[in-house]
Amino acid sequence: MRPTSAWTTLVLLVVIQGTARTCTVRKLGSSTGRFANATLVRLSEFLSAGYKKGVRPVKDWRTSTLVAIDLMVYSILNVDEKNQVLTTYVWYRQSWTDEFLVWNPEDFDEVKQISLPTANVWVPDILINEFVDVGKSPDIPYVYVTHDGLVRNYKPIQVVTACTLNIYNFPFDVQKCSLTFQSWLHTIDDINITLMRSPEELREDKSVFMNQGEWELLHILSNYKIFSVDDDDYYAEMKFHVVIRRRPLFYTVNLLLPSIFLMVMDIVGFYLPPDSGERVSFKITLLLGYSVFLIIVSDTLPATAIGTPLIGVYFVVCMALLVISLTETVLIVRLVHKQDLQPPVPHWLRYLILERAPALFCIHKKHRLCSRFSSQTSDMADYKDDNNYGTVQCPLHHTCEIGRQREREATLLGRGLPLPRDPSPPVVSNILQEVTAIRSFLEKRDRCNEVAKEWLQVGYVLDVLLFRVYLVAVVAYSITLGTLWSVWQVA
Repeated sequence: MRPTSAWTTLVLLVVIQGTARTCTVRKLGSSTGRFANATLVRLSEFLSAGYKKGVRPVKDWRTSTLVAIDLMVYSILNVDEKNQVLTTYVWYRQSWTDEFLVWNPEDFDEVKQISLPTANVWVPDILINEFVDVGKSPDIPYVYVTHDGLVRNYKPIQVVTACTLNIYNFPFDVQKCSLTFQSWLHTIDDINITLMRSPEELREDKSVFMNQGEWELLHILSNYKIFSVDDDDYYAEMKFHVVIRRRPLFYTVNLLLPSIFLMVMDIVGFYLPPDSGERVSFKITLLLGYSVFLIIVSDTLPATAIGTPLIGVYFVVCMALLVISLTETVLIVRLVHKQDLQPPVPHWLRYLILERAPALFCIHKKHRLCSRFSSQTSDMADYKDDNNYGTVQCPLHHTCEIGRQREREATLLGRGLPLPRDPSPPVVSNILQEVTAIRSFLEKRDRCNEVAKEWLQVGYVLDVLLFRVYLVAVVAYSITLGTLWSVWQVA
């Protein structure tokens, strides 16, 4: 009889508890008036009766509350390189199990989920560590609760976070900014964090991203870590790495192409004759135009205190190349200008520039570089032949005698000896002196023209050599930068 009495007592207790539970539900749901048949009102009153939102919702305090979180990037609002701040608009989702928000759907017309005010339920204190400003996020006052106690808190957030931005590769840069979610107070024994989706799904999800701005979302990486501050309490954190890439088309069209065009025009300017002043004025105009261009684009370039972007170095080097080109032009113009006032070309310079350099660097022959002076020299020779400087045959004996006498007088004058008494009339003597002076002037002019022609040849050869060195430097620099930017763009 004792076992039977025990089983009877147990059955009676179960029946009494079920009756009490039913009575409690009916009592809580016994609203009158316009809420008499409102199932959601009865369910809300049932869940809020005796609920303590300030207590972690577990029956066994040793049980850790597992919070599953998820992140979806909606838009990149602003990237402030100077202040190292990233502003994004994200959809943040988190869910956890509340053991005190559980009900039987059969008691409430098969209602399996309900929305409750966020202020009336317990919410984990999970924050973003990189927050530097309060974002303008809409207030979502409700959470979803299912009949088994699963609470889902979905909300959009405008996140203003600190981020280490590397602008060296601008405008082909890829930035990696982190958003670290962790409980500010609770240790891992109270609150633990996990992902709502798999890392692979999170990485490739771009379904809600607005893909029309300056920045392109590449992927989102996740990393779970447990850390300790004082080697006593351990905390759980979930770090999301948002990897974004800048679209360089705007900066390529407005920054790189104008600079490239100016450099091409500087190279074309070398085809102007170096003995004319047009090349100097042309290159000065280019240098001034490039300076104005840098002033205009200075506001477009990102400015930071830790480094300078490579495109800034590119602009500085291009300006330096323009200055070097102008300096080379000034030197060459000075070398070939007013050659009559210069001394003869030194022997070593003539050997290096006029003999060795054309052979080594395949420069055109010297007579092709100075056709103008060659034509002047040939005209001078014709002029000498036409005036018969004692080199033609004399038709009459008397005329030849006069020619020989003039030659003797010129020889005596050249040696500094006094002339013999001329029995001829004074008119003939004056004519002889004038002819001698003219010949001396023409010989001196011929020698000056030969010196000028040599200096002009030196100037042309040096101009070709410096132009080739300048062209090689520009091409090598352009290929290096183009290769680096191409690698960064692909990566």
